[in-house]
Amino acid sequence: MVADSHRILARWRNHFSQLLNIPGVNYVRQTEVHTTEPLVPEPSAFEVDLAIEKLKCHKSPGIDQIPAELIKAGGRTICYKIPTLIISIRNKEELPEEWKESIILPIYKKGDKTDYSNCRSISLLPTTYKILSNIYCQG
Repeated sequence: MVADSHRILARWRNHFSQLLNIPGVNYVRQTEVHTTEPLVPEPSAFEVDLAIEKLKCHKSPGIDQIPAELIKAGGRTICYKIPTLIISIRNKEELPEEWKESIILPIYKKGDKTDYSNCRSISLLPTTYKILSNIYCQG
């Protein structure tokens, strides 16, 4: 039984690392696409409004610590700033480092509580990243 908080965190880190990282996959081939047209169009104000509307309230925020309720309460001011942020990211073709991180939480399912395999995980993603996802990953 592990009781020290540092050891508990290390055990969870090891568990999720083994669970989420595929052994033997060290290289992912990327293909460059050359075109005069942008692959990802600029989002319209309507698309941004729709993406913000899709955010679920009363959910834990990710590493950015911005709750969906705050963005929704921001009204027009936020709706004008977010497209600027998304267009900047689109033009740079690089996500902010904070958007590449998530907080992984174990959720107990059933069975022996000391067996890590009896938990599932959820990832808390940055709320601002969810807006980008809602715009470009519709399906």
